[in-house]
Amino acid sequence: MKKIFGWLHLWLGIGSGLVVLVVAGTGSLLVFEEELEHAFRSSFFYVDAPANTSRQPLDNLTAYVLRENPKYKVLTIGIEPEANRSIVYLLVKGKPKEIKNQLYVAVNPYSGQIISSVAGNKRFFSVVLQLHRYLCMGETGKIITGISCSIFTILILTGLILWWPKRNNRKQRFRVKWNASFKRLNWDIHAVFGFYVHIILFVIAITGLVWSYKWANSLLYLAFDGNTKQQKIVAPTSRAVENTGIAYLDRIVATTNEKLPYEGKITIRFADSDTLAVSAAKENRSRHDNVSDFLYFEAGTAKLLKVRLYDNESAGTIARRWVYPIHTGSLYGVPTKILALIAALVAFTLPISGFLIWMGRKKKKPTAKAKKKLPINKTVNSRVQIQS
Repeated sequence: MKKIFGWLHLWLGIGSGLVVLVVAGTGSLLVFEEELEHAFRSSFFYVDAPANTSRQPLDNLTAYVLRENPKYKVLTIGIEPEANRSIVYLLVKGKPKEIKNQLYVAVNPYSGQIISSVAGNKRFFSVVLQLHRYLCMGETGKIITGISCSIFTILILTGLILWWPKRNNRKQRFRVKWNASFKRLNWDIHAVFGFYVHIILFVIAITGLVWSYKWANSLLYLAFDGNTKQQKIVAPTSRAVENTGIAYLDRIVATTNEKLPYEGKITIRFADSDTLAVSAAKENRSRHDNVSDFLYFEAGTAKLLKVRLYDNESAGTIARRWVYPIHTGSLYGVPTKILALIAALVAFTLPISGFLIWMGRKKKKPTAKAKKKLPINKTVNSRVQIQS
């Protein structure tokens, strides 16, 4: 059985190695995406908060952003609770899911000036995410990464079986022999490090399958809700109200903070149609990552139409919201992110060390037994020739 699993592990690893390398490498960058982006582009996200100076009305800022970018429409507005944070707009045109049609705009809420604008296809982490999920190949890339994710799940299981030590060989399988030959050291790095992070990698791979395949997503709902029918989350209908003269975006923010009196980022999202309500999602930072409550408002008047709280969601919907923080390691903040980063870095090395192991076996020298047989055969052949 180990020979069969070894054969599977080898050829599945060779077949998916390059994709795993790309996905694991980009995944390690995405673990600390927010922290890295804020560190290297702090001027985009942070502003000086003048004392005794109030913010400009959000409706005025939005109108100004649209005047400066007439080819775009607003998809989302990100409002952080801290006083020294910029307001970040995501503008879109054409097909909004294509990163070339996206534009990120940071605005100083006090001066009302645009700090900076960056196209989606020029934003570093947008490109990294496209590589991670689609290999920058659209739906074709999604199919490839989905297959590779399935294969990687099998590789983790077969790798564990191949690693499983015999009774007299247990110590060797739990530690790396740093002073060994390169060949032995490479094997230890592949097998031992792979063992220590295999549970984390397995969870990351399984949650990745939920994004890749509908059947995996349906199984999640079946496990928690007892059926595969996913709850459809649709914004309620709304009258198309324009030019009311009401600062309705500021009213949305005020009502959201009143109804949801905890600290957290507010993301206002505009629907594709004027007949659908505007949503405001507020992150609850007092709980684990990706916990948000939603309020829906009538555009133009900020009339509250619907309240959708996290705690009132079905068990399947809550489980589905857990997928993202589990996959990225952000579930409980920095500690789980560090674990996810270590696992991703190890996963990045596995195709390389595995390939070197395979190359080492291909170049393997003849065994002592084989060498011993070779002269005997030559001697026998020579004697036959002499006698003849």
